[in-house]
Amino acid sequence: MISYAPSSDGLNLAYDDQGQGVPLLCLPGLTRNMEDFEPVLDRFSDRARIIRMDFRGRGASDYAPDPMSYSVPQEAQDVLALLDHLGLEKVAILGTSRGGLVAMMLAATAKARLLGAVLNDVGPVIDPSGLDQIMTYIGRPPAYRSLAEAATALPAAYAPDFQNVPDATWADFARRLWREEDGRLHLRYDARLREAVAPAFDTSQPAPDLWPLFDALEGLSLGLIRGANSNLLSVETAGEMRRRRPDMLYAEIPDRGHVPFLDEPGCITLLSDFLDGLS
Repeated sequence: MISYAPSSDGLNLAYDDQGQGVPLLCLPGLTRNMEDFEPVLDRFSDRARIIRMDFRGRGASDYAPDPMSYSVPQEAQDVLALLDHLGLEKVAILGTSRGGLVAMMLAATAKARLLGAVLNDVGPVIDPSGLDQIMTYIGRPPAYRSLAEAATALPAAYAPDFQNVPDATWADFARRLWREEDGRLHLRYDARLREAVAPAFDTSQPAPDLWPLFDALEGLSLGLIRGANSNLLSVETAGEMRRRRPDMLYAEIPDRGHVPFLDEPGCITLLSDFLDGLS
């Protein structure tokens, strides 16, 4: 059941809170929403309090009047607003892509609120090829007319990075991505998100140094999931992350690009080990 917490600037931030145990806050990718974490809720709600959040402008959360507030620093502040709303002093974070960047930002700015983090296919260096691909679709109308058509077409669209994905998983993926209404599909996020990220995604400009954000996770429980075919998190970046944090749990998921669905055996094992380490 979706509930709402107020942001500092008056938006309603959607979240879902189920399960019991150590609080695990699930933060989705750039254009994604809390439904991506359904596999985590199904598998771990008997041993963790699974809190799933929609960032501003995504899913069931309010769209911002100013799209430039769709930024990692603001989204980190929104996370803190949710924690205050729930009366939670500390949480662990499972952050997919953008959600992982927010987790690192919180480690640098509000470390006392964190128990640890699992980063799903993201690190402090973002591969330019991944950014270029995101800009081909972000804010654009869906290419498919129905969820059924999309589910049928997605395996070819995501090949060769994604292989051996069950049909049911593609159907769930389409449902989480788009909303079907009036004979066509609609985005489940504010299309103006494109305006907000375009300057940061300009690969002709020098990328910011995000390693200090990753290093801020020092002393916290940490895990990293990487799709073996990821175009966003390179082998080299993952290797450097592991060198800096040799205690970090790590899983490389075969037949997956950016991002793993979190229902894969390697993801489940890593998350189970991560939660064991927090208990």
